[in-house]
Amino acid sequence: MARQLGLLADAPFPPAEEHVRDLPGGLRLAERRVPVGVVGANYEARPNVTVDVASQLLKSRNAGVLRTGGAALRSAAALFDHVISPAAAAAGLDPGALQLIRSADREAAAELVRHPGLIPLVILRGSGETTRTLAAEAARHGVRTLAHADGGGVLYLDAAADPAMAAQIITGSLDRLGVCNRLNLLLIQEAAWDELLPVAAAAIAAAGVRPSLPPHAHPLGHEWALDDGNEATVTVAAVPGPAQAARTANEETSGLAASVVTANAAAAQEFLAAYTGTGAFWNASTRLLDGFKLRGVPETGINVDHVPGPRGPVTFQDLCLRQYVVVPG
Repeated sequence: MARQLGLLADAPFPPAEEHVRDLPGGLRLAERRVPVGVVGANYEARPNVTVDVASQLLKSRNAGVLRTGGAALRSAAALFDHVISPAAAAAGLDPGALQLIRSADREAAAELVRHPGLIPLVILRGSGETTRTLAAEAARHGVRTLAHADGGGVLYLDAAADPAMAAQIITGSLDRLGVCNRLNLLLIQEAAWDELLPVAAAAIAAAGVRPSLPPHAHPLGHEWALDDGNEATVTVAAVPGPAQAARTANEETSGLAASVVTANAAAAQEFLAAYTGTGAFWNASTRLLDGFKLRGVPETGINVDHVPGPRGPVTFQDLCLRQYVVVPG
């Protein structure tokens, strides 16, 4: 946590105002970055997320109201009382700019998304079902959300995949089973199924995980990280080729991240061009879809919405509003 805070503190802040173009009549158009104001956050029971979110809100010039799961509430309260609030005060900031909801009651989470005049934006992450429920409640009350409900990385092994590289990437994608960007669905090209399945199965077993092989009694995109007691599972299926692999990833999963392993550049480009998720990788693990790993700073969550705005890892640089300003040149 301390290392990531140091990196965040050293990260340059984007310019508050940038010139866009000159307009007729001697006018000048500028684009400003304006803080949201107060940002809410409801997140999973992991103490480090309290520090990540609080620090990013301050870095982005926003105030915040935070809520975590009951299992981490005492740790979050201790971090607020002994680290976050004293540090804010020492820096000359109002310690009340960041506040923690000290209740594990689920109604407290629902209340967080019901006040658009006070908290216009709420970051939602954690359990998929809880996040979807809160996002729906927020929509009913006119509160905007950055919701990270579902995840699950996809890995496609092409017929031209190097077996050793495939095994290495599978192993690296299963180093943590409770995170959203872990390997969840493994697709193997039908033409190489007999060759690559034993390689993949050995790598999966070495990670202490079991493969769910066809025929499947569950959707291909079933997210094992959220399946209590079955986290150590990876779905394995065959596909005809790269285009079909990308289509399966698009249609059967959340669209978080997908990777292709191949030595065939044409096959890789076919897969990358067809996949529409937030992160696409070639000969790399989907575990790289992380604010710290990709952008060098912690993230507040990963947005998989198919709408304009911040998509993928959301960091302090994204927690702002765009304002156009026209002034005399």
